[in-house]
Amino acid sequence: MRRPRTLARPPAGRFRVPGSRAPVALAVPALVAIAFLLMPLAGILARTTWSDLGTHLTGPDVLEALRLSLLVSFCALGLALLLGVPLAWLLARVSFRGKALVRSLVLLPMVLPPTVGGVALLMGFGRRGLLGPWLEDTFGIVLPFHTSGAVVAATFVAMPFLVISLEGTLAGLRTSYEETAASLGASPVRVFRTVTLPMVAPGLAAGAALTWARALGEFGATITFAGNLPGTTQTLPLQVYLLLQGSPEAATAVSLLLLVIAMGVLVALRGRWTGATTVRTARTVPTTDDTGLAAPPVPRAEEPATTPAAPPENWPLHAEVTGFNELTLDAEPGTTLAVVGPNGAGKTTLLRALLGLTPRARATLRLGGTDVTTLPPHRRGVAWVPQDGALFPHLTALSNTAYGLRAHGIPRAEARRTAQRWLDRLGVGPLAHRKPAQLSGGQAQRVALARALAARPRLLLLDEPLAALDQTTRAHVRHTLRGHLAGFGGVCLLVTHDPVEAVSLADRVLVLEDGRALQDAPPAEVTRHPRSPWVARMLGRNAWPGTATGDGLALTDGGRLVAADPLPDGARALAIIAPEAVSLHLDKPTGSPRNVWPGTVREITSAGSRLRVLVTSHEAPDLVAEITPSAALELGLADGVSVWTSVKATEVSLVTL
Repeated sequence: MRRPRTLARPPAGRFRVPGSRAPVALAVPALVAIAFLLMPLAGILARTTWSDLGTHLTGPDVLEALRLSLLVSFCALGLALLLGVPLAWLLARVSFRGKALVRSLVLLPMVLPPTVGGVALLMGFGRRGLLGPWLEDTFGIVLPFHTSGAVVAATFVAMPFLVISLEGTLAGLRTSYEETAASLGASPVRVFRTVTLPMVAPGLAAGAALTWARALGEFGATITFAGNLPGTTQTLPLQVYLLLQGSPEAATAVSLLLLVIAMGVLVALRGRWTGATTVRTARTVPTTDDTGLAAPPVPRAEEPATTPAAPPENWPLHAEVTGFNELTLDAEPGTTLAVVGPNGAGKTTLLRALLGLTPRARATLRLGGTDVTTLPPHRRGVAWVPQDGALFPHLTALSNTAYGLRAHGIPRAEARRTAQRWLDRLGVGPLAHRKPAQLSGGQAQRVALARALAARPRLLLLDEPLAALDQTTRAHVRHTLRGHLAGFGGVCLLVTHDPVEAVSLADRVLVLEDGRALQDAPPAEVTRHPRSPWVARMLGRNAWPGTATGDGLALTDGGRLVAADPLPDGARALAIIAPEAVSLHLDKPTGSPRNVWPGTVREITSAGSRLRVLVTSHEAPDLVAEITPSAALELGLADGVSVWTSVKATEVSLVTL
């Protein structure tokens, strides 16, 4: 039996990425720069008397300075966290006048000479400064030449590292996580504590480590503002300064200690501050539900599809939306309203307006007998499932699902039991212990849907909730969702691009275009008489807008269309033509067809057992025909083939716009 051949691996250190070789003109200065930075460090290592290192570092003055340095640096870190975290959040999340000036003030201590910073602190907090006399007279606090003064000086120069690091992390955090948490009933403080802080923990830790290291090594501002008093303000950097005058060997040893601490902090950060990419081995998961999980269980007749904790009260909806969206919504309890329209029509903006999350549109909202217009998002009783699901990455699927229940004060054990039931109902119960990074896209979307349903909202907003599911799983989840919505005491708004979802789940279909409502009718009515070209195409129809004439329609994009039942002259109308009503010919047809155009085949796609053929023409808009594979074979259809299209006048439906 022959053994399979394997390619030899390149020797270690010999592998090169194509194009990675540096030009000599850049490599030489880079090496000089590295040597320039390395030389002082090498000097400390070379001049350290290693045999006396222990003696130098355990001297009473050095130990006292070390104790004071640790005290000052940790106090400075605590003060920086207390003040810097809110400041970073303000800079990252709130727009206000003078924001650029505030950010410049944050950066100023980083570029200011330390001694100048010390002078500035004296002028501000000294006994003759702006605030110093008031502090002394009111509280008896004197900062200069006191340990508290060293803490203030260290905080002044070190806090910018925390603010900048955390601001960058907060700016990169998608607000959909916090908005979703608010829609589940979490107050702003709870959102910040349970969602924001855990998700920005790496940036916060990096900023805190840099802040502490900078505070530990502070010298200029401390000696200028707080002085150099042994046991009071004489930290390790100041001790090095004194030792350098009388005992250079001891100064070198203490400098080595500070160098090791600084390098340890930088190594621990592993590039978080410098922007280097940390390569992690991540578990790869599929993007769709192909993991072999069982399909969601179909509720039995004796098992109600709604949650046992569903609110007994009904919540009719009345909303008047202004701004980009201009419309009025009224819906009775138990109504599911599908919101459809092209991209940019205002579908997501409508949902965010009902949540009170966007200045682009504002909604006067009444749920049942309660006007919630002035209430913050977490008190409206409106649950939201955004397009990406926005599962909290630091929580398991079970904890995610229980989040809304816990925010409403449900005990932990009961909340987790209810959450597990919802996960089981949607077919992802076995994944309760996994975090979102370990879920496929479809699994994550089902967990997000379970989380919203478990929160028992008065109004349910679903932004394409089934888009990430494969067809089989989508059908099962659609069945489960339909069962829940049948007994839901509130109203559900469902944004979708799937006509099957709109028809099977919705009681009404709301068609939006440019923020306005073009049509609000039952699915059957919208299917028969769509008033939007986009909706007609979504339903698989050809849709051509134009102006009514005596015998049909003058098309907006050019050309004429003859219809059997014309509208009054001048009326704006939409012509609807079913793809199966379009005939294709190799030669110009004769006889009964009133609408005949030459064209060219541009695309052929499969639609079940039939083929959809896109034909373009300079005499008419693009037209889709639906034919059998045998007909396509007989005509010899392929991309670029010239054909003639024909449509009978009786097959053209005109809808007034």
